[in-house]
Amino acid sequence: MAYRFGNRHQMVLLPQSIEEYVAEDDPVRAYDAFVEALDFNALGIDINPHKVGNAQYDPKAMTKLLVYGYSYGVKSSRKLERETHHNLAFIWLMGGLKPDHKTIAEFRRKNKNSIQQVLKQCARMCIKLDLIAGNVLFVDGTKIRANASASRTHEKVWYKQQLKKVDQRIEQLLQECEGVDQQEQQLDSFVTMNKTLSKTKALKSTIQEVLSEFENSERQKINQTDPDCANMRSIQGKHASYKVQSVVDDKNGLIVHAEAVNDTSDLKQFARQINQANDVLAKPCETACADAGYADADELEKIDAQEIDVVVPSKRQAQRKEPEPFSKKAFKYDKEQDCYYCPEGHKLRLSTIEKKTGGKRYIITDKNLCFNCQHWGVCTTGKSGRKTFRSRNEDLVEKFEAKYNTQDAQEIYAKRKARVEHPYGHMKRNLKTDAFLMRGRDGVQAETSLLATCFNLARMMSMFGVPGLIQKIAST
Repeated sequence: MAYRFGNRHQMVLLPQSIEEYVAEDDPVRAYDAFVEALDFNALGIDINPHKVGNAQYDPKAMTKLLVYGYSYGVKSSRKLERETHHNLAFIWLMGGLKPDHKTIAEFRRKNKNSIQQVLKQCARMCIKLDLIAGNVLFVDGTKIRANASASRTHEKVWYKQQLKKVDQRIEQLLQECEGVDQQEQQLDSFVTMNKTLSKTKALKSTIQEVLSEFENSERQKINQTDPDCANMRSIQGKHASYKVQSVVDDKNGLIVHAEAVNDTSDLKQFARQINQANDVLAKPCETACADAGYADADELEKIDAQEIDVVVPSKRQAQRKEPEPFSKKAFKYDKEQDCYYCPEGHKLRLSTIEKKTGGKRYIITDKNLCFNCQHWGVCTTGKSGRKTFRSRNEDLVEKFEAKYNTQDAQEIYAKRKARVEHPYGHMKRNLKTDAFLMRGRDGVQAETSLLATCFNLARMMSMFGVPGLIQKIAST
């Protein structure tokens, strides 16, 4: 079979217009249509074609560049700049505009609060298209590294020591500057010294901000590079990271809400995430589901009080272990008398109430009952006889455990992993997200919004195709 050879010197003509650079069913056209459909006034970006003064790049074009770039794992401003010169899809999307990397980075930095709202508009667009039902919501979290090193995380004492050193360094530089001025040495040395002084003062300002953060929060350690992140452990080890929480709708697996937080645990996130998702839906969901990492009874109760079914297993249910023969499950609680009865019918009276947690401790009324019991040595070996503990919200725990054990709840929970893990796989594998580029929670939240939006658009294109999605967007 003959070969086909290319010829770089062959004379050809490019299409007469940029519009002809991409096919009608090219995915870039769907991203273009999506950004065109956004309400930029609601995002907080002023679109005024009659604006006077120095020319600036069209905010719509810059937003398209970010959304499309993130959808293919191209996130850095330098790489985005390169794509606008060499990639026909980017050239078509930008209409031939070629902003430099500083302009791209500055646009993203200045409009990070606006970019955070892109996902909300995307989710509401999906609601109008009947792609999000809002009946069953799944919550989950994943850790993504911050643009900072874990070794830069220190306690309050360390920052106070550094502040003293910086103050000493500033005083030393001021004395040297005064000495240079008196000796009328060359200007270069004086300028260099002023630059060093400026950097040292900036460092002092950073340390003071971190110390202020210690005063305004209960955090024990803060990262100097990115004060909003936290050290978190994962399979890859310990890193400065954020935890991305997402709420996914059951109907088509689309993301309703996503947020980057610095809580290392999921325990206090359930109510917050469901409530924010309900705000996007403009209605309460019917069922909220999550894994055992969210099993905090107080948090679950906040959602249950809104008449929303809560499907979250307790930690003991998640372990799938049969209870021990003489575990607390084998003891019967009498709510009226506030006491327990052991399997042999002996009473355990209330002993103490913990002031800090509100938990109650119960002890056998007569320790000799335990010593003479046939189960002595198995049920307990304590010198005071059998004891047990009841948490302040034990009633709620039992209520949610009973709910999780129902057949309907089991069917819903069986869908959880397939729905809520899918977006994270797409973000990390397909969108090549192993770490955030921006620093600070606002910047990281903007990137989270872009990543979640890119996932939703990819799902929508797989459902309707590019031409079909463009028609759907035009109809909203």
